[in-house]
Amino acid sequence: QVQLVESGGGSVQAGGSLRLSCAASVLIFSNRCMGWFRQVPGKEREGVAVLFPSDRSTYYADSVKGRFTISHDNAKNTVYLQMNSLKPEDTAMYYCATSRRGGACGPRPSLFDYWGQGTQVTVSS
Repeated sequence: QVQLVESGGGSVQAGGSLRLSCAASVLIFSNRCMGWFRQVPGKEREGVAVLFPSDRSTYYADSVKGRFTISHDNAKNTVYLQMNSLKPEDTAMYYCATSRRGGACGPRPSLFDYWGQGTQVTVSS
């Protein structure tokens, strides 16, 4: 069973930065897709950033391109989401997720099998 634990959320003013961390209980980066998602009440969960295991390429939602960066630290078995130039519309619960070993990869939540508990990000204007 894969366990993911997020941390780093909080409240920040518009224009500020936060770094989210996601610690995994198993080695994940060699053959599992990693992603960050966010959700606000009443809306569908949105894929924010994805790290593809095959070539370490990345996907970003248009709304966060140029502001957010997904990265990983193999030694710590942790994936990060650096969020800069935050906007009030970035306010959401943020989740990290990973796929089963060798699973498909992309920004769709249905491709992911394991989820963290979420960490709240609130951006005030």
